[in-house]
Amino acid sequence: MKPLFKGLVLAGSLLAGGQAVAGDLLQWQNNSLTYLWGKSFTINPQIQQTVTFEHADAWKYGDNFFFLDRLFYNGKEDGNVGPNTYYGEFSPRLSFGKILDKDLSFGPIKDVLLAMTYEFGEGDNESYLVGPGFDLNIPGFDYFQLNFYQRQTEGNRPGDGVWQITPVWSYTLPVGNSNILIDGFMDWVVDNDKNARGTYHANLHFNPQVKYDLGKALHWGDKQLYVGFEYDYWKNKYGIEDSGAFKTTQDTASFLVKYHF
Repeated sequence: MKPLFKGLVLAGSLLAGGQAVAGDLLQWQNNSLTYLWGKSFTINPQIQQTVTFEHADAWKYGDNFFFLDRLFYNGKEDGNVGPNTYYGEFSPRLSFGKILDKDLSFGPIKDVLLAMTYEFGEGDNESYLVGPGFDLNIPGFDYFQLNFYQRQTEGNRPGDGVWQITPVWSYTLPVGNSNILIDGFMDWVVDNDKNARGTYHANLHFNPQVKYDLGKALHWGDKQLYVGFEYDYWKNKYGIEDSGAFKTTQDTASFLVKYHF
């Protein structure tokens, strides 16, 4: 079952990614670089700097999101990966409304999609996620997505067959002669999974960014240069249960500078 599941995610990823680069099919795209500095992280070294590349686009039959983090640990190396590491995700979605050329909206739902994600990084952390996705029409929000995934891990580590609920949102708040943008995601893994290697525990990762459009305030251009902070709350980080002996619940914030191009 796992090879079939993995093949579905990879095939969908190749279809979405490959088609989106074709100019006649691409509807819009956005790229950005973000710098983060923060402390009080758990499991990994407490002080971290992160440089993130992000890409988002919409195309004829769906949309794509990709990010790649390069993490630098300040003052102390990570016992598994050393002074720095990387982590990324590719999340293509195929729109049934676009593919069928039909309006599938009903109630607050604007569209129904097949949502997929490939997680990768240094070490044993590859996973494949697939499930139904929904675009929602919620007043005031720039967009609001709600994706339901079943997770499958690469290899034999625990975490297979558990469900994850992932809302993604963006909200713009006018302030003076500029705007504050509040966007982000939440990954809520609702199940446990246990095998011979151990137990993967249910966990919740809440990760919003609050950003001021500095470029607009300085008349350099709208939606290009932001400053602000990223809040990071992760209960049972990496699916490791929090305990008095080993703290795994993360509650911290990082200074942020973000440039879109």
